[in-house]
Amino acid sequence: MPEGARSARYWCVLVHLRHPEDPVPRIVQCSWEGEILAHPRGEGGFGYDPLFWLPDQGMSVAELPAAEKNRLSHRGRALQALVEQFRQAHGSH
Repeated sequence: MPEGARSARYWCVLVHLRHPEDPVPRIVQCSWEGEILAHPRGEGGFGYDPLFWLPDQGMSVAELPAAEKNRLSHRGRALQALVEQFRQAHGSH
């Protein structure tokens, strides 16, 4: 398949249980959309990062600075969404 024709996504689902029988756990999920490269690019990251192309950034995940990767990633955004749920539940901003 040609470049740009192989879509991909990373998924992260976080669940917070207040106790083992929690009837209403906090659940957040985020995806990180990209494309699969034919050849790896970049030296950073791990796993599939050199093959995961971010069209809106114009680079692979392995080429992103670590702080930017953490901000944009499915894990970073899911964690931020979970933190926001805690803030809303406790009335702080």
